[in-house]
Amino acid sequence: MSDFPILSIVTFLPLVGALAILIIRGDEEVVARNAKATALWTTIITFCLSLMLWTGFDRTSAAFQFVEKNPWIESFGINYHMGVDGISVLFVLLSTFLTPICVLASWDAIKVRVKEYMVAFLILETLMVGMFCALDFVLFYIFFEGVLIPMFLIIGVWGGKRRVYAAFKFFLYTLTGSVLMLLAILAIYLQAGTSEIPSLLNFVLPANIQYWLWLAFFASFAVKVPMWPVHTWLPDAHVEAPTAGSVILAGVLLKMGAYGFLRFSVPMLPIASDFFTPLIFALSIIAVIYTSLVALVQLDMKKLIAYSSVAHMGFVTLGIFSLNQQGVTGAIYQMLSHGIVSAALFLCVGVIYDRIHTREIARYGGLAERMPVYAVFFMVFMLASVGLPGTGGFIGEILVLVGLFQVSTWAATLAATGLVLGAAYMLWLYRRVIFGKLSRGDLKSITDMSYREVAVFTPLLVLTIWMGVYPMPFLEIIEVSVANLVEQHKTAMLAAEAISLAGQ
Repeated sequence: MSDFPILSIVTFLPLVGALAILIIRGDEEVVARNAKATALWTTIITFCLSLMLWTGFDRTSAAFQFVEKNPWIESFGINYHMGVDGISVLFVLLSTFLTPICVLASWDAIKVRVKEYMVAFLILETLMVGMFCALDFVLFYIFFEGVLIPMFLIIGVWGGKRRVYAAFKFFLYTLTGSVLMLLAILAIYLQAGTSEIPSLLNFVLPANIQYWLWLAFFASFAVKVPMWPVHTWLPDAHVEAPTAGSVILAGVLLKMGAYGFLRFSVPMLPIASDFFTPLIFALSIIAVIYTSLVALVQLDMKKLIAYSSVAHMGFVTLGIFSLNQQGVTGAIYQMLSHGIVSAALFLCVGVIYDRIHTREIARYGGLAERMPVYAVFFMVFMLASVGLPGTGGFIGEILVLVGLFQVSTWAATLAATGLVLGAAYMLWLYRRVIFGKLSRGDLKSITDMSYREVAVFTPLLVLTIWMGVYPMPFLEIIEVSVANLVEQHKTAMLAAEAISLAGQ
C-alpha cells in the first residue's frame, strides 16, 4: 500500500476526466449532457479515492505521509515530490469534496459552453489538490499560480455583467504578489541549494535576509487570503462569478494564502514571522472590524457574504500568528469550517438567484412562506457563519480566541467584537430575505428546493453539524503536525536569541 501513488491519482484523475470531456462530439445538447455526467462521475470517484488519505493517515506522526518522489529536472535537483501532513491532508479532502458539489450546483445554471466549463472545473481541481500535496517549491509554485488560469476563465466567461473587469482585477492582484514570491523562492534555492520543502523546513536561513523573504511571501499570500487592504478584488470576483465559481473561490482558493503562511512563512522564516506578528495582528483586526461594518451596509447578498469571508479569514491569520497550539489549530479548523459554510451560503444565494435572477436583498422577503426547506438550510449555515455553538464555526473561533488571548488580550478583545458584528449582518440578511411579508408577485409563485438542490446541501449540512458537535476526528489529524510546527518555531527563536547574545 505504501507504494500506491494515491496522491498522484487523486491529483491527476480530474485531468483525465477533462481530456475525456474534450473528445466528446455531437449535438450541443448531447455534448452538454455527457460533459456534465463525465465531470460528475470523475469528481465523485476522485473524492471517494481521496478518502483513502483519511482512513490511511497516521494521526500520531508529524512526518509527511503518502510520499512520492521521482526525478524531474535533474540538472537543477528539482523533483516531482508529493506528500501530505496533518496541515495539508484536510485541505486536499476539502477540495475533492467541494468539486462534485460545484458540478451539481451548475447542472441547470450553466447553459452556454457547458463542455468548456466542466473542463475548467476539472483542471482547477487538479491544480488545487496538487498545490496542497506539492513538496517541492517549483512544483508548488506551478500549481499555486496555475489555479489562476481556470478561475480567471470561469469568472471572465461565465460570470455576470462586469465579469471581464472582475476577472482581470482578480488576475492582476494575485499575479503581482506572486512575482515577488517567485523571487523569494529563487533566493531560498540559491541559499540552500535545494527546492525540497522537507529539507528547507530544517534549513536555517540567515536572519538578515529572512525579513526580505518574509515580505516577498507576504505580498503573495496576503492577496490570496485576502488581507486588508488588498482585499478589494474579492467582492468584485464573488459578485460576478457564477455560483460554483464563488463556492470554490471562498471554499478553497482563499485558503491557499493562509496555507502558504503555515507551510513557508512561519516554519522557514521564524525570526521574521515573530518580528512581523504585530503587523499581521493590526491588519487582521482592521479586516475583522472594518469589513464587518462594510458588510452591514451591502445591498447585494453575494457582496455581503464576500465581506464576511474577509472578516473570517482575518480570524485565521490572527490564529496562525498567535504561534501557539490552540491558535494555529483554531486557524486550520476555522479554514475548514469556513470552506464548508461560506460555500453553502453562496449556494443558498445561487438557489434563489436561479429563480428570480437578482441578488438584491431588498427584492426579497417572506420566503419562509413559500420555501420552508430552503429557510431551514439557510438558517443552519447562517448560524454556523455567526459561530453558534454546535456548528463548525464555533470550534475554530473559540480556539483562535483562546490562543490569541495568551499572546495579546487587546487583540483578542478587538477580534471578539468582530463576532458581534458578524452576528449583526448575518441575522439582518436572514431577516430581510426569509421573514417579513410576502408582497412581490414573482415571489408568490417561487418553488422550494428541488431534490437535486437538497442533495447538494445535505452533505454540507451534515459536515457543519458534525464539525461542531464532534470535532475530535479532525483535531486529531491536525494536532501532531501543529505541535511540531509550534515546537520548531520555539526552537528556532531560542537559537536566534542564543546567537544574538553570543554576538554581543
